[in-house]
Amino acid sequence: MFNGYPLSVFLCNTSGAGGWSPMVTDQEPWLQVDLKEQMEVTAVATQGRYDSWDWVSSYLLLYSDTGRVWKQYRHEDGRFVGNTNSEAVVQNKLSHPVRTRFLRFVPRDWNPSGWMGLRVEVYGCSYKSYVADFDGRSALLYRFNQKSMSTVKDVISLRFKSHQAEGVLLHGEGQRGDYITLELHRGRLDLYLNLDDNRLRFSSGRVAVTVGSLLDDQHWHSVQMERFNRQVNLTVDSHTQHFQTKGEGHSLEVDYELSFGGIPLPGKPGTFLRKNFHGCMENLYYNGINVIDLAKRRKPQIHSVGNVTFSCSQPQLVACTFVSSGSSFLSLPSAASATGGFSVRFQFRTWNPDGLLLSVQLNPEPQRLELQISNSRLYLTLHNSGRQKSEVSAGHRVNDGLWHSVSLDTRNLQITLTVDNEPSSAIELWEQLESKGSFYFGGCSAMNCQRQTPAFQGCMRLLFINRQPMNLNHVQQGLLGNYNELQFDTCNIRDRCLPNLCEHGGRCSQTWSTFTCDCSGTGYSGATCHNSIYESSCEAYKLIGSSSGFFSIDPDGSGPLGPTQVYCNMTEEKVWTVLAHNSTAPVTVQGSSPRKPHIMKLNYSASAEQLHAIVSGSEQCQQEVVYNCRKSRLFNTKDGSPDEATGEASCPGVQQCSCSLEENCIDMNYFCNCDADADAWANDTGVLSYKDHLPVSQIVIGDTNRTGSQAVYHIGPLRCYGDRGTASQQRGFLGCIRTLTINGVSFDLEERARMTPGVSSGCPGYCSGSSSLCHNRGRCIEKSNGYVCDCSQSAYGGTTCNQEVSVSFDMESSVTYTFQEPFSVMQNRSSQASSVSTESSSRAREDIAFSFVTSQRPAMLLTVSTFSQQYIAVILAKNGSLQIWYHLQTDRSPDVFSPALNNLADGRLHRIRIHRVGKNLYVQDIHTKYTLSSDAELILIRSLTLGRENFNEKVVQAASKGFIGCLSSVQFNHVAPLKAALTNRGSSLVTIRGPLVQSNCGALAESTSHTLQDHAGVMFVVCVVTAVVFIAVCALAVISRLLYQQRRAQRSNSIKEDNRHSMYTDYRTEMHLHNSVRDNMKEYYI
Repeated sequence: MFNGYPLSVFLCNTSGAGGWSPMVTDQEPWLQVDLKEQMEVTAVATQGRYDSWDWVSSYLLLYSDTGRVWKQYRHEDGRFVGNTNSEAVVQNKLSHPVRTRFLRFVPRDWNPSGWMGLRVEVYGCSYKSYVADFDGRSALLYRFNQKSMSTVKDVISLRFKSHQAEGVLLHGEGQRGDYITLELHRGRLDLYLNLDDNRLRFSSGRVAVTVGSLLDDQHWHSVQMERFNRQVNLTVDSHTQHFQTKGEGHSLEVDYELSFGGIPLPGKPGTFLRKNFHGCMENLYYNGINVIDLAKRRKPQIHSVGNVTFSCSQPQLVACTFVSSGSSFLSLPSAASATGGFSVRFQFRTWNPDGLLLSVQLNPEPQRLELQISNSRLYLTLHNSGRQKSEVSAGHRVNDGLWHSVSLDTRNLQITLTVDNEPSSAIELWEQLESKGSFYFGGCSAMNCQRQTPAFQGCMRLLFINRQPMNLNHVQQGLLGNYNELQFDTCNIRDRCLPNLCEHGGRCSQTWSTFTCDCSGTGYSGATCHNSIYESSCEAYKLIGSSSGFFSIDPDGSGPLGPTQVYCNMTEEKVWTVLAHNSTAPVTVQGSSPRKPHIMKLNYSASAEQLHAIVSGSEQCQQEVVYNCRKSRLFNTKDGSPDEATGEASCPGVQQCSCSLEENCIDMNYFCNCDADADAWANDTGVLSYKDHLPVSQIVIGDTNRTGSQAVYHIGPLRCYGDRGTASQQRGFLGCIRTLTINGVSFDLEERARMTPGVSSGCPGYCSGSSSLCHNRGRCIEKSNGYVCDCSQSAYGGTTCNQEVSVSFDMESSVTYTFQEPFSVMQNRSSQASSVSTESSSRAREDIAFSFVTSQRPAMLLTVSTFSQQYIAVILAKNGSLQIWYHLQTDRSPDVFSPALNNLADGRLHRIRIHRVGKNLYVQDIHTKYTLSSDAELILIRSLTLGRENFNEKVVQAASKGFIGCLSSVQFNHVAPLKAALTNRGSSLVTIRGPLVQSNCGALAESTSHTLQDHAGVMFVVCVVTAVVFIAVCALAVISRLLYQQRRAQRSNSIKEDNRHSMYTDYRTEMHLHNSVRDNMKEYYI
């Protein structure tokens, strides 16, 4: 919900550098925003760096109260969508606001042709905060004005944060036996609530309602409990439990006081019955009363026990996350030990049942010590020479997601292992051991690795070596040890079983990256126990060849109802589903009256919900009722109301027996045989078939207390036939869904897809096929009914970026593209660039590609010049050979290379691609590599020119001659100058001199070139045989040439204008394609 005002405004900033951009040497760059105080953040927005090619296309968002312990904001797949250019603003609204002071934007993807660049804006509003700090030995007591407080409605809300997994948040109790307790237990929140239920009062097995998980992560968590009578809603963060209290009471009666933070022992100040809460509470409200505000103002209603302060100063336990089970590790040097030997202490938490926690080489060699998790236990192994080893184990289910403390110590010729203050385990030694080299936590580097166990995946904190604390900030800054695939300042653990996606009571278990469901005993199968192992009806069993017998059916298939046992009668033409109840034999009734009636409740083998599903899913249901009577009436009572409630007749509301409907009652003055009240036995039998009134659930008889009165009744089983459910099933959805949000909560579809039958993650679409649909750097974009190609980064045009963009030049023609800013070519400092430049440490890189046709020599093809007097020139020399000039250092002569010594001014099409990385220069179509004298970058590029250019070097002769011919599909890095010239005439970026005509000469020249090569020999023979025809054709060609030259000047202007308008329309669409792409991001693939 977006409301409020901008807290920190950086967007649209055009001063200075125009945004944030990290150094290339930063391994893990991030942008941190300090809001100066706690704020409620509702949205964030990003922009690229001003007037540049630097932007971030996806990022993570982290938040923190202190700037030391961070938590990732969960958003769809974890990443926020960023920018596709440097100027557009992309806003992301938070599905659930966060209250925080610090934010971190962590780039994950950025412009591959540029670098990371950010301008950010944060939206939200301030809020009032009342905070109390509990040290684990303190509490606040809210005392009532009277002896006891009885309420039928309660609303309790608060926020808390703690690094302890245990502790009482709230407690109250009364002499009647009522109580309420809210406490942390194993990192979850338990609520114990009793309303006048004596069974719970005297029972030691109190049952808690549990919500939340991993609540000891030092981050704020919101709690709200709402109760009205026996209905209770308990919410922790975004997870809610709805339940009803046991017992008959509707009010909560608490005597004297409510305690917050602990349960003090009466008469013993400072003594508590349970482990106290250790952490901070904020905005604690009890039925509208601000408890912390009253305590802060020292109001008499509040009594403080121990040391409660009103600012949150909890210790910040900095953790690091081992991300990868294959390559994460942390190596730390061994600190000097004053007593000899070594000791290691640390805490860890994980979901994985296996993983290497610690390894170290020992002296004397060759010995090695390893501590690992295996099958959820800890194993300490000492590897001696050869294959000998000693091993001890400790702990149990240490992969439960909680923090566990580990201590290793070598002394007295023992290596002792202690886990969570349990009794130690020890390995006996023959001699004292010393550590050699570094301690490896979580894994090891490739050169030091001898492990077969997977690396540890989880979190660690409080690392001590030889009783010296290890500073993880120094590790992150490169001042201590070494690491790989680690996240600092955060424990990025996630409970994948909350909410529990295992259906029908399936038991959820998890690892760091996934979860599994144990469906045994549930009656369901599949990844999430979704598919019933039973058929939905008796008719379905008959279709698979079954015969009559008892079967378990699941009437709602994979719905919430479980299976139930029924008898399937398949001996008749119709298949009957039969459900029996607890009163199958005839029942005799005597001595009942309207005040003390006989009541029989019928219990079926299925629940009420299952019965309703079976009845509503059947075509027809019926149940027989037999009532034998002697002086026992049904409807003929003094007040005219029914005396026996056996259900309704075949038509609802008729209140007549079947003999009345069939007009064959013993006495036609009555609607039922029994209403004649005769001394002789009579019978009323009927079949109830109105489905809304089935099945019969209760029998009440009240007229058998007179002399001679007696009744005998029998209720038959419920019988149904016809399976309407199977016939009404609809065809499921076929297609793709993404960015699913329900009630403001975004769902991780990829993870759910892995666990749902018939659903797979990812959406193939057109663009993910093996063949490239868009060519020449064109980018494929999915549409709901197909795809389009974004050719804005390509020198080619057309629907699939494969059409040549060609222009005819004469001697005076030139095209100059001026860059938008003093532009460093190596702004594309992405990981992709760094991987390509493995041959050189320099970041310098250029990609040049073009095609040309000419008969002129010398000729100037292309030049790139900088403000610092550097340049690149590609020319044809006097002999028509290709020359490449690189002038990177102004105090030296330029490097000149001639990759093609043959004459290229031959009127045929030639394709050239030049690629430089550092000192290495590749001319790819000629398959030649050269080495430059310098690996310097082009600094502050000024312009790129095609054709005539003013030069003062040895290339001046070619420059003065310009270029006569056809240039086609020119690309320099991400710039396509010919395309820009045709689509942006009048732009300040493009300068055109002399006549410039769009042409298809590139495609024609290529076709002609291939024809001449393929058929040269045949053409020679034909020309000799048909010499006369050849002479005639030549004469005609001369005449045509003269006429063409005469009309060329007249048509030149009109041709240029028409072609310009056509190209402008085509390529303007391509240049603005990013806008249409963003507009269609919410489409679904079908």
